[in-house]
Amino acid sequence: MNAIRLLLVDDDPLVRAGLSFMMGGADDIEIVGEAADGGEVEALVDRTRPDVVLMDIRMPVIDGLTATERLRGREDAPQVVVLTTFHADDQVLRALRAGAAGFVLKDTPPVQILDAVRRVAAGDPVLSPAVTRQLMEHAAGGAPGGRRTGARDRIGALNDREREVAVAVGQGSSNAELYMSVATVKTHVSRILAKLGLNNRVQIALLTYDAGLMEGDDGH
Repeated sequence: MNAIRLLLVDDDPLVRAGLSFMMGGADDIEIVGEAADGGEVEALVDRTRPDVVLMDIRMPVIDGLTATERLRGREDAPQVVVLTTFHADDQVLRALRAGAAGFVLKDTPPVQILDAVRRVAAGDPVLSPAVTRQLMEHAAGGAPGGRRTGARDRIGALNDREREVAVAVGQGSSNAELYMSVATVKTHVSRILAKLGLNNRVQIALLTYDAGLMEGDDGH
């Protein structure tokens, strides 16, 4: 099996050194580059072709949010995991809306950061159900009316089963909790992503919250 190619982006050299030491010791992860600012990321991605970028949100010149938005706008975009010191601030939500596959706190135990990188490389988001609900409640509380209307219009493109799966994703349900085979769930999720022009399950969850589907209102 090929090693997961990982790019580290953080303006603190001590944080980068710690992450490099920690991640580089894993047999299935290869550190292919390091950057101290978001402005260096695109050129490094072109040169090193990482599978996953571990991205600090707060950097002095070009922050991780802007860098994530630029990366996820590319056709060959690597997955992005955001590094942050906060559970649910607006910058984290903006990074997730831009297509980041999840986030980890800087004080997360090393084994969990490794697990997050592996899961994202495998195509799974890295948000626990509890953190998902916390973030979505934060997001829904600040959703303006225009965004809600737009979200409901987009959800309307889904059939009943796809809508059911989208709501379950918003609730942080696992594949097993959906009472379908993993393959069936993945098929539905793939169709939802394609129909709605989204990158990952996190964005599906955000859209269901924007549409008000987590408040007992089906939008009809």
